[in-house]
Amino acid sequence: MMRELRTFLAVVRHGTFARAGTQVGLTQSAVSAQIQRLEEELGVSLFHRTGRAATLSEAGRQAVPAAEAVLAAFATLADRAGAIEDFGLLRIGAIASAQASVLVSAIERFRAAAPGWRVRITPGVSLNLLAQVDGGELDAAVLVKPPFTLPAELQARTLLREPFVLLAPASMAGRAWRDALRVAPFVRYDRGSFGGRLVERFLKKTRIDVDEVVELDELQAIVGLVARGIGVALLPHAASLHLPGEVAVLPLGEHAFHREIVLVQRRAAGQSAIVAQFADCL
Repeated sequence: MMRELRTFLAVVRHGTFARAGTQVGLTQSAVSAQIQRLEEELGVSLFHRTGRAATLSEAGRQAVPAAEAVLAAFATLADRAGAIEDFGLLRIGAIASAQASVLVSAIERFRAAAPGWRVRITPGVSLNLLAQVDGGELDAAVLVKPPFTLPAELQARTLLREPFVLLAPASMAGRAWRDALRVAPFVRYDRGSFGGRLVERFLKKTRIDVDEVVELDELQAIVGLVARGIGVALLPHAASLHLPGEVAVLPLGEHAFHREIVLVQRRAAGQSAIVAQFADCL
């Protein structure tokens, strides 16, 4: 509720959802979602939405001083509290490959350090997880570093860098990666994902035309298709991947590129101290 009240006052000050989002580090859609949640909670419409402008309704005008008072009182309590709470729920989002690798040991360490805290892991693709952190639905998320600048209110901490390699059927072991890409069918890492965008950028940079036969996001499923001889694939050499004997790894040499796995969180999250402790475990 505190986050929604801050966003409400930002819209009041700046006049539109877009300008308010710029000031508080949220997308326009995240601002709209927070205002909608606040209106549903209060049971009133706070704004008259006319075009791009957001004009206060009568209920909205009455809510402004009350919102300011609540936030001031909350700030006083927060200053007095200071220390990390002994218990609570930590909401962490994670891409599939991170769940099977870095999160396992991190949760083990976190449980030993903060036994009173429960951890809820929400699966998803990087773009959706980023939006959930932005909108306050998650406290933090482990995802592929976005190929764009994060909103001002979000911060990213790099956990690891994974090199991309060309995976090919074992019969192509020892071949040059460029030749393998040109002659074999191509199993594409979903272009809608941040990692898939890196692959697309690499193909354009190297000017290689591929014979695409299928496109999907699940890394282990792509490995399975390569193992069955469906084609070759450019994938991050992630620790969580199981590479059977039917799959050969062809390094990209001087053309190697990487994806960064990062922990994204809000800079002024209400549970920033416990999120920082979880980050240290990661």
